[in-house]
Amino acid sequence: MRKLYFLLPGTTRSFYCGGLFAELNTLKLAQQICEAEVVTYRQREEAHPFLDDLLQRGDLSRCIFVVSWGFDVPKQLAQLSRCHVVYHAHSSGYGFSVPPQVPILSVSRNTMGYWGMRSHNSLLYWLPNQLPPEVTNRQLDRHIDLLVQARKSSDYVNNQLIPALKKRFNVVVVDSFVDDLMGLFNQTKIYLYDSAEYWAQYGLTEGFGLPPMEALACGCQVFSSVNHALADYLDPGENCHKIAGYGTGYDVQRIATVLENWQPNTLPDSFFAPYRTEQLIPRLDTILTELNQFFDYRQQHPSDIPSLTRQRRLYLFYKRIQSKLNKMRK
Repeated sequence: MRKLYFLLPGTTRSFYCGGLFAELNTLKLAQQICEAEVVTYRQREEAHPFLDDLLQRGDLSRCIFVVSWGFDVPKQLAQLSRCHVVYHAHSSGYGFSVPPQVPILSVSRNTMGYWGMRSHNSLLYWLPNQLPPEVTNRQLDRHIDLLVQARKSSDYVNNQLIPALKKRFNVVVVDSFVDDLMGLFNQTKIYLYDSAEYWAQYGLTEGFGLPPMEALACGCQVFSSVNHALADYLDPGENCHKIAGYGTGYDVQRIATVLENWQPNTLPDSFFAPYRTEQLIPRLDTILTELNQFFDYRQQHPSDIPSLTRQRRLYLFYKRIQSKLNKMRK
């Protein structure tokens, strides 16, 4: 198999975010199948090659570049136009298109549906984010009633719901990076997550929504929005509760009921199995085998399927109108 180069702006603390850790976890999975390593492109790091230096080498036909960093992707697709490239798609809605020679790995079915329409002649695969083994219920004492991360929370949660809840319950608000979030989840009874407003501000989508799934795996009860990829696995009334349900008072009432009758979330292992290493490795192995076969073919043959560009959509629209007019004339 070709070697994989995962492009990241950097890996130090200033780049810490869910997307970075998800990408590094995918790298570790890939390393169990083939050669794979990080390549940085904004910040030079001693432990990793730098993209500009790597591109000075000769033949790169025996490697595949994996791009993923949202707003940087269009520039990277142009920069790597003569290389084999895969787009690892997390959030969607950035507005760019992916050419047919670039396969797409989607971390959620929501994102896969987006690219299935926007780049209908690109190869498309579902490769969800990983839940590492340490994401589990550690059976700890849960002294935190409610946990919320301020960064992606809505104004409603931060300014209406939390003040109301603090009058009655022990509420912990996290407003900075946490080194052991799983440890915090394991001390928490209810996790609150409301990202719909956050993503709407940027015109983007929730790419996967890992924190609510991690909280579920750690035994928390979860009150969450169900926007975008969260709908892949959240099922209000079955495995979670929908937050922002009509009114602040009604949210407080429902949360109070859960706390009064609190029991740890006991979803079966089968629920989390598609996101665990044991199922992800065979899935990724199949995907990488197909990608290598595709790039072998692509080196010898051009694409001949029309892309669904704006111009083509207009052409198809006028073609349909013309067809109707011709039928009316008969």
